Amino acid sequence: MCDESAEVPGPIRSVVTRRGVLAGAAALAGVSSVVTAADDAAGAVRRAPDRRFPGRPPVPPPLVVEGGPLLDPLTGRVVEDAVVVLADGKVLAAGSRARTAAAVQEVSGRARTIDAAGGWILPGLVDVHVHVNAIADAVGVLMAGATSIRSGTSNFYQDVAMRPLPRWKPGAVPRMRAAGVFVTPDLGDTVLADPDLAPLASLPDGVRSPEALAYVTRVNLSRDVDVVKTRANPRAGIPQQDPLELVYDETQLRAVVETARRGRAGVLCHAYSADGCHGAVRAGIQSLEHGVFVTEETLELMVRRGTFFTPTMGAVLGLADSPDPILAQRGREYGPVLQAAVLRAHELGVPVVAGTDTFGTATRSVGSEVRLIGETGVPALDALRGATTTAARLLGWEDRIGRLVPGHLADVVVVDGSPLDDLAALERVQLVVAQGAVVRDDLAA
Repeated sequence: MCDESAEVPGPIRSVVTRRGVLAGAAALAGVSSVVTAADDAAGAVRRAPDRRFPGRPPVPPPLVVEGGPLLDPLTGRVVEDAVVVLADGKVLAAGSRARTAAAVQEVSGRARTIDAAGGWILPGLVDVHVHVNAIADAVGVLMAGATSIRSGTSNFYQDVAMRPLPRWKPGAVPRMRAAGVFVTPDLGDTVLADPDLAPLASLPDGVRSPEALAYVTRVNLSRDVDVVKTRANPRAGIPQQDPLELVYDETQLRAVVETARRGRAGVLCHAYSADGCHGAVRAGIQSLEHGVFVTEETLELMVRRGTFFTPTMGAVLGLADSPDPILAQRGREYGPVLQAAVLRAHELGVPVVAGTDTFGTATRSVGSEVRLIGETGVPALDALRGATTTAARLLGWEDRIGRLVPGHLADVVVVDGSPLDDLAALERVQLVVAQGAVVRDDLAA
């Protein structure tokens, strides 16, 4: 490996502002100028204290969802004929009619009431690995029931640009943890995402040295990402690549992890091979993505370190249906291995979470990912927690999403059937409420 350290700048001092980068990202994502209003307003205040952005973030009117069983994923408790009252973007009350009567009275005359009889009332679901590069992508994810997501990277910081949108337009997109750009050897056109990435184009071996890896991570942090995405192996979905080849070893991954930690960001790492998975976990990643050939030794290490496991089962199993014979063979080979790994991870106590790894508008419901996790033998309630309470813990939002309890955020889904009896019910979404706004209502049909 060549020594690239002399070629990589140290401090990041771009003349292009964070606001300028995000404005470009917003345009690519299809976000209107109001999305960056918070940044614009802050800039205006710095330039002239008497100037203020004239608008205020809107607050959806109160909403009452009633009549169906309410499931709390944390406790497994079910309340029949339940009522959920939402106001000011949060859960005001949730539970039996008697326990919620005062809250219903409080919003009386102002609230819309939705009859959920026949459906099950759940907190909004969480997709912890999905790629949204435009509003249309994010809308598809939201309509399928994922009211919160963790970005699996975007090409040009579109996820960072979309992140403020729920505040200014409730229900427009899921709330999200943004990952910015992929920390990978060949950035390709992504070097155009930020002028500070341009020096990396001159590196003869790509982004491989610890110094270069730390630098790309610092650029991401300077653009205010929440998490950082990197890899140990190539993609399984490209027939010309060998997904078991090592891209980054433990030393290289540690450079990303330690830099991200200094910026208070976790690292999600794409890995397939046994060596890749083990090196990533030893390096200190927050979550292992895909992880097909993860070993018992690595799973035990994940338990000790609290590392999360995102198997993206739909993406891996779906390879078997590919018209490409190489990908189809990978799917047939990798699928059973991954299913066994997920069940063993659960048995050992590794927190397993649901991520679809979908791209663009080809949306796959996070409910389908929960179902596939359950089909490995993981109990239904634990599989559901992978898209609710356990996923909320991974995102650092356990005090605001994943349950419908007073004070949590106003994200609700209603599904057709009991997920405790049939996880496929999570794929039959009838109602989606995100940030207090109704974005899908099939119950009224």
